[in-house]
Amino acid sequence: MTLALYRKWRPQTWDEVIGQDHVVDTLCNALKAERIVHAYLLAGPRGTGKTSAARLLAKTVNCLSEDPVQRPCGECEHCQALNEGRFLDLIEIDAASNTSVDDVRNLRDKINFLPNQGRYKVYIIDEVHMLSTAAFNALLKTLEEPPAHAIFVLATTEAHKIPATVTSRCQRHEFRRISIDEIIAQLKKMAQSEGIQAGDEAMELIARQATGSMRDAISLLDQLASTGKEITLGMAQDVLGTATSQSVLDLMDAVISKEAPAGFDQIHTTLDAGGDPRQFARQIVDYLRGLLLMNMGNKEQSKDTADVKLQMEKHADQLSVDKLLDLIRVFNHAAYEARASWQPALPLEMAFLEAIETTSAPVQIKEAPAQRAPERKTPAKAVKAAQKTQEPAIEVSPQDQEAMQSLNAAWGEIIKQVRRDNPKAYGLLNSTKSRYIKGNQVVLCFNSEIVKQLMEKEANLEIFRHILVQVLQKDLIVRCEVDSTKRNTIPPELGDDGMVAAAVRDLGAEIVDIQ
Repeated sequence: MTLALYRKWRPQTWDEVIGQDHVVDTLCNALKAERIVHAYLLAGPRGTGKTSAARLLAKTVNCLSEDPVQRPCGECEHCQALNEGRFLDLIEIDAASNTSVDDVRNLRDKINFLPNQGRYKVYIIDEVHMLSTAAFNALLKTLEEPPAHAIFVLATTEAHKIPATVTSRCQRHEFRRISIDEIIAQLKKMAQSEGIQAGDEAMELIARQATGSMRDAISLLDQLASTGKEITLGMAQDVLGTATSQSVLDLMDAVISKEAPAGFDQIHTTLDAGGDPRQFARQIVDYLRGLLLMNMGNKEQSKDTADVKLQMEKHADQLSVDKLLDLIRVFNHAAYEARASWQPALPLEMAFLEAIETTSAPVQIKEAPAQRAPERKTPAKAVKAAQKTQEPAIEVSPQDQEAMQSLNAAWGEIIKQVRRDNPKAYGLLNSTKSRYIKGNQVVLCFNSEIVKQLMEKEANLEIFRHILVQVLQKDLIVRCEVDSTKRNTIPPELGDDGMVAAAVRDLGAEIVDIQ
């Protein structure tokens, strides 16, 4: 049987542990000085080296080398036995399978026996947070009064679930997620040694998919290498299910053009062909994230093919930052809803309909001159509700109106120059809900506080002011606001859970009268 790469490349010395220098330095210095404690707690994300460090600790304290600095030597009888998995004084316990108090009591009964081979019996309890409360209480007694020959190494991905009484009796070490650069460097080293042909872009994709887990990255490389072909970016995307498929591009075309039949056909075609609805929703979210990065000036972070990037640029120009944030929200929600829905296509269909609504341009409403009231009488409470929801008008002087006309006429040229000098500011300006001039100020209105705060960064305001001076020949103060006006407000007397409320909230209906 072929040995999995993550097992074959498990660190055998402290120098081979990747990305945890802060832990390795502390442990090595203590062990070299023979300052050994009876209990260690190794906490951190999965696949970051906790179990490997625990085994290295067991190897170090039992190494037969006379010089503590040289431990583990990797050559003595004990080191060889540990490498081959036949060292009797290393006991590994999976807490997920041994959660009961009886399991811990059984451990306590055996712990007093002296080591068979080495100087120390080392107990590695993996996923220790899975122990029951009674089991933790039983373990606590052992941690309080351990025999001199026993060392406990507790490993966990969820340290917050471990009782403070247990944590306080351990020397705690926090493992971090491994950086993408460190993962890529290790993968290249392994690929060269194993004779695996892989491109740089494919390596970066694997590293990003691993989300900081070295073990996950190695497993993904092993999976891709099993095809026997060179690992290219396209091949890695196809196998890992991260490729931007034509289905995603076609669905985004339908969203932007608001073609509901085409969008529904695309969803059903993809799912009928065997596509997983959650995976399809995730691909859409990944694609939208790429568009967001483009609009914010981070085009280089997109790892798609050249053809896909051309399509992304087209879509990015048609969607503002605010709209992209809304689209990401609705499709991300669909990815979670698809798991629990009895109808797999329904969350995607609902997200698509909401996406069409999101990309629709806001309707400009002009107030008509005052007219005689119609014959039909409207209840006083309805009139009162309408007065509450009426949008206040902005008073604009003739001079401001003239300046506003100049701004609107030159707006295309202004944002074109901004895009050339500062793509991030361009993306933000392109998402303004409205804008107006009042006195010596130009006011930009946004849908969300987040986008407003981004635009208020000095670098963004400065480039916008500079280009305003160039184009309009006016030095204006820029002020950013959040447009908090609520259209289609539901009158209190109707309630929030009725059919009318649902039509207003979800379908964009408008209340014109209440009988």
